[in-house]
Amino acid sequence: MVYDGNLPATPTLAWFDRDWWLSRDALRTAAGGRGGVAHLDTPVGACVLRHYHRGGWMAPLLDDRYVWNGRSRNRGFAEFRLLGELAARGLPVPAPVAARYLRRGPYYTADLITRAIENAQTLTEVIQSQRFDAALAEQVGALIARFHAAGVDHADLNAHNILAAGGALWLVDFDRGELRVSGTAWKLANLARFKRSLLKVGACDHDETTLDREIWTPLMRAYERTLGTEA
Repeated sequence: MVYDGNLPATPTLAWFDRDWWLSRDALRTAAGGRGGVAHLDTPVGACVLRHYHRGGWMAPLLDDRYVWNGRSRNRGFAEFRLLGELAARGLPVPAPVAARYLRRGPYYTADLITRAIENAQTLTEVIQSQRFDAALAEQVGALIARFHAAGVDHADLNAHNILAAGGALWLVDFDRGELRVSGTAWKLANLARFKRSLLKVGACDHDETTLDREIWTPLMRAYERTLGTEA
């Protein structure tokens, strides 16, 4: 286990047990499935516990198991370190609290606890409530540009992983994310993936022509402006 040594309370392995929180009436909500999360009331404040699950064609075979390739390279520790670095740079990410892995032979499972972004909605929820407009698109474009200017390659940039809270935007879920020194291909791939996700969740009624005109154009305008400023 690793944890933030500056916390007012020291996390223990019990913190990664949903039933332990439930027994203390401190489990707010829990969801299963890939990326299943539990919202917790902890001694250090509201937090989110995520158990790592596989996606894609490997999910039915291994579910939440990953091949062991060294202590420092497990998914939870890697994301914990990356979030700590990004938070230190002032980027809007959930602060890491603790991470742990359990090794079983050639495989391991992993968990991560981060600070919760209170009263947040995903961009998907905003889109589905018909509140995604050009002004918000510009905010999103500027958000993505800040991370790209810092060399952050988000492996799964989509509408579910952008949170809106109190007029601000946050980027979450940095599993398999990494810091890059240079390059443009990965940035373009991030943007293309994000655009596909907007269409998939129903932005502009899945109409790409309308999306380009009403959302993507102002988004990219803000993206390019912010990228130039941050550079």
